[in-house]
Amino acid sequence: MAKITGFHHTAIRSADFDASVRFYSDVLGLQTKITWGAVPDRAIMLDAGSGNYLEVFERAENASPAEATILHFALRTDDCAAILEKARAAGAEVTMETTDLTIDSNAGPIPVRIAFFKGPDGEVIELFENTIL
Repeated sequence: MAKITGFHHTAIRSADFDASVRFYSDVLGLQTKITWGAVPDRAIMLDAGSGNYLEVFERAENASPAEATILHFALRTDDCAAILEKARAAGAEVTMETTDLTIDSNAGPIPVRIAFFKGPDGEVIELFENTIL
């Protein structure tokens, strides 16, 4: 039976990508797991320990400062599609169907399966399935 197997990551949008990465790395001690993209669309997964990550996205220069900083939180699962169907059956608004993609990271290609839906208060929840991260 499909289940949530843990917390995976929280994603934030950064107004100053380099400063954010330095803060989380140098000050808080999070270690780089993978990086991808190029200016102005860089992203990084920082390891917070125990398989939990902080995902930082570079915010476009023309983005409004009022844009939400926290983008979503992700739950690790062993069956993304089955959990998404449980959420849908409970009335959740699905904002992205189950999708297989590959993150082209500094550590090489990483296949993942993801889906997004909104929780009861409009919070954005990502389901994250893979065996590497």
